[in-house]
Order: sequence, then C-alpha cells, then structure tokens
Amino acid sequence: MQRLVYILVYPFIWFISMLPFWMLYGISNVLFFFVYYIFGYRKKVVAENLKLALPHKTDKERKAIRKEFYVHLCDMVLEAVKSLSISEKEMKKRFTIHNIGIIHELEKENKNIMMFMGHYASWEWSVILQRFVNHKGYAVYKRIENQYFDNVVKKIRARYDSELINTKETAHKLRAAINNKELFLTAFIADQTAKHWKAKHFQEFMGVKVPVLTGGEMLAKKFDMAVIYLDIRKVKRGHYAADVKLITKNPNDFPDYQITDKFLNLVEDQINAEPAYYLWTHKRWKYKDKVKDYV
Repeated sequence: MQRLVYILVYPFIWFISMLPFWMLYGISNVLFFFVYYIFGYRKKVVAENLKLALPHKTDKERKAIRKEFYVHLCDMVLEAVKSLSISEKEMKKRFTIHNIGIIHELEKENKNIMMFMGHYASWEWSVILQRFVNHKGYAVYKRIENQYFDNVVKKIRARYDSELINTKETAHKLRAAINNKELFLTAFIADQTAKHWKAKHFQEFMGVKVPVLTGGEMLAKKFDMAVIYLDIRKVKRGHYAADVKLITKNPNDFPDYQITDKFLNLVEDQINAEPAYYLWTHKRWKYKDKVKDYV
C-alpha cells in the first residue's frame, strides 16, 4: 500500500516542484484558503498555543498572527516540494547565510559542531549551508512512516551532501565519524516537547514550564563539540536569511542543561520578534500540566 501511494502521489509532487515560484505561490494561496477557511486544520491547537505563549497580545492581534502563520505554513509546504528540483544557484539566492566565518574558524581548530535550530521560518532550506562549509553534514530527524517518502526526504537532503540520521542511531554515527577522523556538523531541531515521563530537564518556554529535549546538549558534551545556533529569519516571501551564532566552543564548561536553556532563549527571541513564522500547529505545551509531578 505504501508503494502504491508513492507511485500515485510522487509524479504530482514532482510536477509541482517544477513550476516557477510565482505559480507555486499562487497554489499556496489556494491551499491556504482550503486549509484555513474550509478544513480549519488544527486552528484550535494554534489558537490555544498562541494564547498560552503570547498572553500579552489581544485576541485581535493573535487572530492576525494565526492567519499570517497559516499563509507561511502553506508557503513552507510548497517550498519543501520545490526542494526536489530547485537549483543550487536559486537556493543560494533565496537562503543567504551570515557569519559563516564562525564555522570556518571552528574548522581551523578541528572542532566538530552541534548546530541547534528551532522550528522557525525555513529550516528545510537550511540544507544549503552544506555548500558553504567543509564539515560533513548530519541532520537528525524523525523517520517518516512511509518508507518511500522517507527516501524522498533523504534524497532532498543528500543533494547538498548532508546525511539524515534518526535519533536512535545518532550517537553511533557520530562515534564512527570521530573514529574515522571525520570533521562533522550535526543539525538538531530540538524545540519540540519531550515526553514528560522521559524528560531529564524542565524549563520555561515562552513563559510556561515544560519538559525539554536535552539530547543535543548531551551529545555535544559527550563528543566535545562546539555549539552554534542557526538563527533563520524570513525576509520576504520565498527569501530567508540565516545568522550563525556561537553558543560555546567548550560545552563541558557549562552546567548540565544550561546550553539547552540558552538555545531555547534564542528560539524565544525569534518568536517574540515575529511570532507568525513559528510552527504553531505542534502541541509544544501539551505536558505543561504534568511538570508538577516531576519537579
């Protein structure tokens, strides 16, 4: 069944990816109408998240943010599809990277890198970073249930010489890379919620205490990796600018979980600046009521 779904859907996805951007965003506008007005995809979840994270905003302001978010969400879906065929030249034009010298300096010091990102703006297009650095790129991700579409995602990332690895194999892969004397950069999107019964740390995120993921920090300490943050901003429709920020070269100088807290603070800065570009459809705060049972 998975293969049949893939055979039926993939040609359509490929056709969409070949369209020019002006037409792609026309489709995005139509998609927005159906997602927002007709199907109301997760509108209740988004409204609850916005009220929880942005209590200082008025109802009118939160509704405006919600609507703008859905426009952006539909754009991201189409941009992800476009990733199948977009040229490297076009990608570099639409996703610019500042302060790349920080990574080049770490390369000179022979430092492996843990790169944190949030679900903000366009994390999908951040794969082009690999074309500006010499570190081998690994991206930690959650495997897609349909193995054929999972392979498509891997293919997209592999276009720029990055390798996708799932969370269970991350430590093994990084250890093998070190044993092979490979200089690498590992990308971690770690602002999603942790399962409260497994969490080792609880921290306020947008003013609400929640269980948080700490695996990226623990790996950085285990393998003595420099830690950076990729601060991605939306410039205009279809254009993004990323800023490389150094958190630390020496993660073991920090008490446990302090690096994770710093990372979450940087995500908060992005959200507070322009909240519409965060991924509000995920239930980031669903375990907030469970925190008292563990702290």
